[in-house]
Amino acid sequence: MPDGRLHDTDFYAWTQEQAAILRRMASDRINSELDLRFLAEEIEELGGSDLRALESDLARVIEHLLKLRFSPAQDPRRAWRRSVIEHRDRVQATVERSATLARKLPDLLPFAWRRARKLAVAGLEDDGVDGAAVPTDCPFTLAEILDDAWLPEPPTSQS
Repeated sequence: MPDGRLHDTDFYAWTQEQAAILRRMASDRINSELDLRFLAEEIEELGGSDLRALESDLARVIEHLLKLRFSPAQDPRRAWRRSVIEHRDRVQATVERSATLARKLPDLLPFAWRRARKLAVAGLEDDGVDGAAVPTDCPFTLAEILDDAWLPEPPTSQS
């Protein structure tokens, strides 16, 4: 019987474990008034919301790193840097609470990249930057994306 420690140390893993147990109980036709299949879905969804939030925060970091790298605009740069700091902190807090989600970061990167690129290109085009200037593959490593001390070089016209 689980002792609750996983709930406190890796909430995402706990939700997946509990959903599996509830599904097993439903399959075994445990005599209960509880809607075990529905409870399993709901508990699994709780963990899924953490996963989606992690992907969203990762995408926001990448989007603003792309804008910092490719946009010649000056005014929004401070806001983009603050956003990078805020969303990096959110990613860090999430992965500190869940080793399981930390291990999923490399798998989330392609999804976050596609979302971030789409948003960044739309914003960059507003700044007069051709969206084709943004590479189709992520130019940043996961380590760079998460490194509090790292920011991309601005466009060379600003140097």
